[in-house]
Amino acid sequence: MKIKQTEFVISAVGPAQYPEDGLPEVALAGRSNVGKSSLINKMLLRRNLARTSQQPGKTQTLNYYKINGELFFVDFPGYGYARVSKSEREAWGKMIERYLRGREPLKLVLQLVDLRHPPSAEDQRMYEWLSHYEIPMTVVATKADKVSRSQWPKHMKIIRQSLGMPGHVPLVLFSSETGQGRDELWSMIMESAGIPLNPPSEPPNIVQETEDNG
Repeated sequence: MKIKQTEFVISAVGPAQYPEDGLPEVALAGRSNVGKSSLINKMLLRRNLARTSQQPGKTQTLNYYKINGELFFVDFPGYGYARVSKSEREAWGKMIERYLRGREPLKLVLQLVDLRHPPSAEDQRMYEWLSHYEIPMTVVATKADKVSRSQWPKHMKIIRQSLGMPGHVPLVLFSSETGQGRDELWSMIMESAGIPLNPPSEPPNIVQETEDNG
């Protein structure tokens, strides 16, 4: 996708605050500090649109980012952070479940896991929950630049086995440092959202050959 315009729209805590324009939405879920904000910034080619933080658990709302006036990224609160109170975790869980089960414009969930480590119990529960309710998803293994390329297959196998991922569920390697996986992820997002890969304003680059018959 050619990024022309991006903007932060709203931090929502319930349906009354969700945008009402009906644009397709792609949600990002993952543990605290897995790299959701960094992924958003890399995908949108903006350095500080989504603010990264060294303080896990800082995101406590559903943060909406509008892209080219035709798509939203929805950043979820990070799960699994021990210093967040039980009541806060329960409130976030209810907010997220209400969104996932009732939000009609939702087209895809990106579940982020850290490539360097086996998926946590929270990662496993989120994957099982999304699978149970048949919510379209793609698993994104972040921080791929922190693992040597020769070790990628090993770590990907661990992720698939830990989550119980069947072969048809996509697993994308991503790095917010190098851009690894950005194009692949955009292709999946645009297909899920029903956005043409080559809209009329951006025709494919076709080289026409002419035959010289002498």
